[in-house]
Amino acid sequence: MKWFKRILIAVFSLALLGIIAIIGAYFYVLPDLPDVNTLKTVKLQTPLKIYSSDGKLISQFGEKRRIPLQLSDVPKPLLQAFIATEDSRFYEHNGVDPIGVLRAALVMITTGQKRQGASTITMQVARNFFLTRDKKFIRKIKEIFIALHIEQLLTKDEILELYVNRIYLGQRAYGVGAAAQVYYGKDVKDLTLAEMAVIAGLPKAPSTVNPITSPERAKARRNVVLRRMLDVGYINQNDYQVAAAAPITAKYHGAEIDLYAPYISEMARDYMVQKYGEEEAYTGGYNVYTTINSDLQQKAQKALRNNVYAYDERHGYRGPVSVLWTDSEPAPDKLVETLKQTAPVQELQPAAVIKVEDKQAEVLLGNGHTVTIPWEGLNWARSFINDRRQGPSPKSAADVVKVGEQIWVRPMGDSWQLSQLPQVASAMVSLDPHDGAIRTLVGGFSFTQSQYNRVVQAKRQLGSNIKPFLYATALEKGYTLATLINNAPINKPDLSQGTAWRPKNSPDVYGGPTRLRVGLAQSINVMAVRTLRYIGLDAAIDKLSQFGFDPADLNRNESLALGSPSVTPLQVVTAFSSFANGGQLLEPYFIARVDDAYGRTIERADPALACDTMPAATVANVQTTAMAPESTITSLDRPEDNPVAVTVAASDLPYTCDNPQARHAKRVISKQIAFLITDALKSVIWGGGDWNHGTAWNGTAWRAARVVKRHDIAGKTGTTNESRDTWFSGFNPSLVTTAWVGFDDHSRELGRVAWNPNGAKDQISGAESGAKTAGPAWNEFMHDALEGTPEIPMTPPAGIVSVRIDLATGKLSRKNDYTSDFEYFIQGTEPKEYASDATEDSNLFLDSGKTSENLFN
Repeated sequence: MKWFKRILIAVFSLALLGIIAIIGAYFYVLPDLPDVNTLKTVKLQTPLKIYSSDGKLISQFGEKRRIPLQLSDVPKPLLQAFIATEDSRFYEHNGVDPIGVLRAALVMITTGQKRQGASTITMQVARNFFLTRDKKFIRKIKEIFIALHIEQLLTKDEILELYVNRIYLGQRAYGVGAAAQVYYGKDVKDLTLAEMAVIAGLPKAPSTVNPITSPERAKARRNVVLRRMLDVGYINQNDYQVAAAAPITAKYHGAEIDLYAPYISEMARDYMVQKYGEEEAYTGGYNVYTTINSDLQQKAQKALRNNVYAYDERHGYRGPVSVLWTDSEPAPDKLVETLKQTAPVQELQPAAVIKVEDKQAEVLLGNGHTVTIPWEGLNWARSFINDRRQGPSPKSAADVVKVGEQIWVRPMGDSWQLSQLPQVASAMVSLDPHDGAIRTLVGGFSFTQSQYNRVVQAKRQLGSNIKPFLYATALEKGYTLATLINNAPINKPDLSQGTAWRPKNSPDVYGGPTRLRVGLAQSINVMAVRTLRYIGLDAAIDKLSQFGFDPADLNRNESLALGSPSVTPLQVVTAFSSFANGGQLLEPYFIARVDDAYGRTIERADPALACDTMPAATVANVQTTAMAPESTITSLDRPEDNPVAVTVAASDLPYTCDNPQARHAKRVISKQIAFLITDALKSVIWGGGDWNHGTAWNGTAWRAARVVKRHDIAGKTGTTNESRDTWFSGFNPSLVTTAWVGFDDHSRELGRVAWNPNGAKDQISGAESGAKTAGPAWNEFMHDALEGTPEIPMTPPAGIVSVRIDLATGKLSRKNDYTSDFEYFIQGTEPKEYASDATEDSNLFLDSGKTSENLFN
């Protein structure tokens, strides 16, 4: 019996020592144990997502990809796969599985190797949330105590939900929701049993058994998972055999971007980082809804790129990227590998010329396909000499390309075209004139080429886009659209710049006294300078500042009249919005709302509304969103054009002009003056006069009338000295758009081009200008953007009258023929005198004959 007592004493002593050791270990690690209560309010690290106004995903930012799911959203077989593989007794133990520990210990004792882990799902949750993956004994002790504590605080289902959302599954995917997207491009509910088993097998070694990088190992691991599911009774033999025979089909699926709009997504990302800090912005699960309309954005990007291609190609072909061979052609696979080293840019793809015939060329693409470039895709390629000169038109394909050259090509419908990386830069931005929401924003030709956002960062000389604002000031001071301004050379120079500055028209043609409407429509320079002298420099600068331009950018000399100030495209489109909405200055903004990871709106826009002119139909369609108290939203605060936070109060009332808490945009000009300038800007597009009697005249943007084909559009061209900057800004009552084209190098001119009589697609000739260079982008975009929408008639506001005037003198006319026409006036400013019969009969000045395109550059 003594030996039995000794055994009991030994067992008791060992048990006591074990308990003491456990207690000692607990108190030893106690100071380092985290507060497990935080699991009750845990916020999973979820990436930042940027959306368009209509819910299209624009971009995603963050190291970790995660799609948080509720346990009820996870298919039962997937949960069973994890449990069968990682912790078959999950619902039976209290966080630590003694049987599992003993089993792992026996395997290690008998084999000398650690072939079976003892970590439960709860222990893995403890490690993933609170500990590192260091293989140290003390870490394992902490893991056990944390797991025991977790089991006291959370239910089994809550623990399992944390596990399936937190577990790392390779390829930067955290949780089963992200893994389903990354590996299969599916929602988790759409996974097959075989695919679920692949994912469930990943926690053991996400890199080693990864189905993308190691498909054979992934298949072996998947079948282990399936065998465990069969052994515990989760699946039957038939399910097992079908799933085990399935091939590994996983491939990498990036974030499912619905709309490529990198410039606006970068603006939204920067705002979130500035406000919340990088860590919180990238992991807080915020969903940012911008004001961008996905359909309009795609049309703006297409119009800008088409216009850049057209400009670049009409100035000539700069030659191949490189010469890949001159003697023997490399093997096709080697050639493809070489081409793959050059990444595509937008539609442009690298290609190697492998055959040249008389009127076509055959090229090999980087994807291994061979395509033919027909003569229509080659005949544009006159050689580039400089920005002002191009070589003769090519006669055959051999004049353009040679075998062995690496070139750029781009698809053109069902065909292909020789192309090249454009050197010219461009930008386009559109606003809703009722509330300042930015509907489109394209900061350049290619974000991969240049992340410089020209819409908000590039300050460029405004050119003749400044003239409508000067004439609006003149109307405030007593001018009318019928006021005669002398279109004659200015002999008294401006000496404020230190040298004698004598502005000239472009072209250098003068027609004597000319009505203000015609002067604006034909962008006559000397008339703008005389108008500036009439209103005064101080008054002009003050009014331009009211339109949102920074006074620091406004030159205090007469060059102001011709657009010497440097401004951003966003400032320009904002200022033009004042004409479209009846005279109110908007505050452009690009974030409509921000939702947190739980779908709660924590920020929303509180824009200043142009309420006086907001049609009922527009008001009814304004999106409304509940807002948390003391929310903030970003807007662009002129003149700096930098995002700022504006605190707004919570309100359950509709976000319309009927809301007494709505902010109203500041009025800068009267409705009447906004109407008159808008009507004059229609003449920029539609011109005036009588074609039957030879008195018709074009505005500088006559091409817009031919392309857009609507009568509710108005706009203004702009060209600076030596054509370094070209603009077109215009609008209809629902959309305002500004397009700019120039070189980022301020010293480089846009140059000129000679007409190509041999079938070039773009037969623009002469010096580049606002109408020719920026105008086509505006024309294409506005045509596409407004297509299918009804024209919106412009009704004169109260206080506007229309009277018939004599076109030569601007006075009242008794005649009803081509020498007279109706003109709008603010009531009380209309002419009181009639033109004499002698004056009307002599027809001294009718702006006759000014129809040549070359007169309106």
